[in-house]
Amino acid sequence: MKVGLYFGTFNPIHIGHLTIANHMAEHSDLDQIWFVVTPLSPFKKKSSLLDNRQRYEMVYRATKDYDKLRPSDIEFGLKQPNYTIDTLTYLQEKHPDYEFSLIMGEDNLKSFHKWKNYELILENHHIYVYPRISEGKIETQFDAHPKIHHIDAPIMEISSTFIRKSRKAGKNIRPMLPEHVWEYVDEMNFYK
Repeated sequence: MKVGLYFGTFNPIHIGHLTIANHMAEHSDLDQIWFVVTPLSPFKKKSSLLDNRQRYEMVYRATKDYDKLRPSDIEFGLKQPNYTIDTLTYLQEKHPDYEFSLIMGEDNLKSFHKWKNYELILENHHIYVYPRISEGKIETQFDAHPKIHHIDAPIMEISSTFIRKSRKAGKNIRPMLPEHVWEYVDEMNFYK
């Protein structure tokens, strides 16, 4: 089975995340997409993150009605700070019959050469890249690499940061969230 790993803090998961993941599941050779909820990103301030389990709960609620989309808390039990190569190695040992690939925006591909053991990742895994808004195509050193697949997914301009700021300002964020996620955010008074 071919599994695409979509990493993120998902704080909160929104319709942009779901749209991209579903597009990957339906319009590539990937069989399933796993939303890997990252416990702590070195690029994010911890204070702005909801608790790991609350973010996992939102991803679970967002994906429960989709056969090809799954939540994953695999990184919660791994040593922190965690690197993608460590997660991939762990998953490959745990599921030797699965083929794991990464899903990332083309903006992340631009800095991929700075990732820990990026050569090893490329040697053993495929990368599925979705477009981002930019001034023309983002050129990278990986554009012609045989394991990099550019998927013509819809460009989504929604961000979790925008959703959190809008909620704090008293704006209606409901249309940007999957219904089950909105119900949970509303019930728990998140991001106010």
